[in-house]
Amino acid sequence: MSETARKAAGATAPTGVAASGGDANRWKALVFIALAQLMVVLDATIVNIALPSAQSDLGISDGNRQWVVTAYALAFGGLLLFGGRIADKWGRKRAFVTGLAGFALASALGGAATTGAMMFGARALQGVFGALLAPAALSLLAVMFTDARERAKAFGIYGAIAGGGGAVGLILGGFLTEYLNWRWTFFVNVPFAIVAAAGAYFVIREPEGGRNRSPLDIPGVILSTLGLVALVYGFTRAESDGWSDAVTVSMFIASVVLLTAFAFVESRVKAPLLPLRVVTDRNRGGIYLSLGLAIIGMFGLFLFLTYYLQVVKGYSPVKTGFAFLPMIAGMITGSTQIGTRLMTRVPARLLMGPGFLVAGVGMLLLTQLEVGSSYAALLLPAMLLLGLGMGTAFMPAMSLATMGVEPRDAGVASAMVNTSQQVGGAIGTALLNTIAASATTSYVKDHIAGAAAKPQLVQLQGLVHGYTAAIWFAVGILGLAALIAFTFVNAGRPGATTVASGEGVEDEVPVPVVAH
Repeated sequence: MSETARKAAGATAPTGVAASGGDANRWKALVFIALAQLMVVLDATIVNIALPSAQSDLGISDGNRQWVVTAYALAFGGLLLFGGRIADKWGRKRAFVTGLAGFALASALGGAATTGAMMFGARALQGVFGALLAPAALSLLAVMFTDARERAKAFGIYGAIAGGGGAVGLILGGFLTEYLNWRWTFFVNVPFAIVAAAGAYFVIREPEGGRNRSPLDIPGVILSTLGLVALVYGFTRAESDGWSDAVTVSMFIASVVLLTAFAFVESRVKAPLLPLRVVTDRNRGGIYLSLGLAIIGMFGLFLFLTYYLQVVKGYSPVKTGFAFLPMIAGMITGSTQIGTRLMTRVPARLLMGPGFLVAGVGMLLLTQLEVGSSYAALLLPAMLLLGLGMGTAFMPAMSLATMGVEPRDAGVASAMVNTSQQVGGAIGTALLNTIAASATTSYVKDHIAGAAAKPQLVQLQGLVHGYTAAIWFAVGILGLAALIAFTFVNAGRPGATTVASGEGVEDEVPVPVVAH
């Protein structure tokens, strides 16, 4: 090991954390961090199931119902970098507990909503506190689990929840909507948050010495927030109003201008909101990009399979949720068994690249969907492959995205993981939905004249044709994610990790444990 690396390892080891594994309560802490992460991921899909009922009860118009989803996405996506930096400055435990308390309050308001405006406000408030909570959770893992093998296990659990939680949300949302009412899709967050916050308060002992004491970069906060909001809203608007809509185009132009200005400001200020060293690192940059691309494919898939099962196959919300169980099982297996066991033995790219390719094969099977396709013969194996592939790829990606980053930047590095997922979700929903809608319209137009006796069948065939057309694009996107993982992510022979040297140099250190 070079002298600079030796100094860096000593400089970045948090006070009071043993080199052999960290705080004694770290595994108990993981339970509450995982619970909070599950709550945030669940919320992304659980409300979608309840949306038709909530719209009817609150008298929300068809034109405004998108704001139940959009208000959350804009606040969450726009404020993630700010939330990550607040966690670095204020303390990750404090940010985590505050985020949970605020999320619980916002959820209670959403469940008690009596008007559409109250619902939209509650969803935006959920997004604000989610943007504080999510990066704090991931960065706590990054600084608490320092042993290579234990880190692999911890991030395996976290990766399984991050990947499979959305599908769990479909099951829970279906149960709550069908057997209670839509308000419980909000109220269910309150006990989750209370248990997680209480447990975190008493169990988590954040390592000392990792705070960022630099003054807050106000221009960076403003530019990044406005730029990300414009980008997410642009894609959301494109889905509902089209890509050539004047507002859609102006949002994309504004996002490019604002984010370019943000990058320029960050390269000039002494204490940037997002230090460029975080994103220009080859491995982290490759992870942010490949994760974002993978999420584009996955979000579109959740949407299309939910519609296929409910509209085409006639499944109930609960039955639809259970239909996603093989994907959840695959994600848990891929993340906690394959990824965890191999992460300390092989380079990350040899898990991420093949993982995305296996998921791509599962997606490829779904291009064969027809109106009468068998669940057992087609959907089940496709979902298993998707889950296995994504779980295997997500686990090392989550870990490597924060490995080697300086403790003072752990929050904002974690926020970039969430930002790539959030932006990927917005792009995936808008892009793939547009492709599907266009293909469906074209199919129905070409076939409806010759099937006057069976117009309903042609409509269903058109829907499925649209889904498969979009899924072909998702296959290509996953292939691109695999290529980026193979090309950019070059970290890590077994037992080696990267440590910031404190002099702008990074050395690969062949030791089994490095405290971050």
